[in-house]
Amino acid sequence: MTSSTGHSVLQLPVPPLEDGVRERTRDHDAGFVSTDPRFGHAHVTTLAPFAREPSAADLAVIADIAAGTEPIPVRVAELGQFPDGIIHLRLEPDEPLPALTARLVAAFPQFEPYEGAFGPHPLPHVTLDAATPTVTIESTRRRLAAMIPASCTLARLQLAWWESGRCHVMHEWHLG
Repeated sequence: MTSSTGHSVLQLPVPPLEDGVRERTRDHDAGFVSTDPRFGHAHVTTLAPFAREPSAADLAVIADIAAGTEPIPVRVAELGQFPDGIIHLRLEPDEPLPALTARLVAAFPQFEPYEGAFGPHPLPHVTLDAATPTVTIESTRRRLAAMIPASCTLARLQLAWWESGRCHVMHEWHLG
């Protein structure tokens, strides 16, 4: 999905986890630590990849979808691990997150979530780490013990650019 030249992501920042995810990103690949203070290192992906250079019409459609989506209260507590080794936090409830992704996909059918790698309905989650012999769900749980469980309201939709040395928010909309 990603290339050496970067890609855009429509994402919902998860503020209570920002410090922990940013620090882990710094440890794992410091090039992906953004200097943009709005950038959501801790986020739920709603659609990725997205347009490299969205048009004004694309941005207007996203603005309408964001305006028509109420802020989403969630709780993050339960860690999981995908078959590819990605350690993540599940969101409770996970609805209405799939509904938001479905609206974005309906508006932009040329952009399939994760290029179809995880099926048509990927699980909403916050990526935390990648499993290694020394990084496990338990080590991740210990590292984040002061941050989870956490509750928050997802209130901003960002179009973010992800590229080593160039991560930043391209556009941002408030939900509701």
